[in-house]
Amino acid sequence: MHAAAKIVDFAGIDPVRCPCGWARRALADLPSAPLSLHQVQIELDALAHHHDHHTEVYYILEAGPDAQIELDGKLSPVRPGQCVYIPPGIRHRAVGKMKILNIVLPPFDPADEHID
Repeated sequence: MHAAAKIVDFAGIDPVRCPCGWARRALADLPSAPLSLHQVQIELDALAHHHDHHTEVYYILEAGPDAQIELDGKLSPVRPGQCVYIPPGIRHRAVGKMKILNIVLPPFDPADEHID
């Protein structure tokens, strides 16, 4: 037996506030999904945070000219078309306005989001 396939329309998902800004979270409701996928609008007030168990991959869709990612206190510039691999335990935040796709493995669990 195969797992169910699903088409997701992010426009139909209500955004929720997160440490980064506003996230539209998809696929976490599928018991067979090994990941969740979030479309995130990064805001200027993004907070540094970490996860004990989640691995995240940020794929940058849109970014201002001064956009950066902070990984364990080190800032690096980012631009559309890049991705950032963030293993568990790495303190991170996006700096500047941007829009990303966030791949979260295993699927997102709010109990594994720790704000610094």
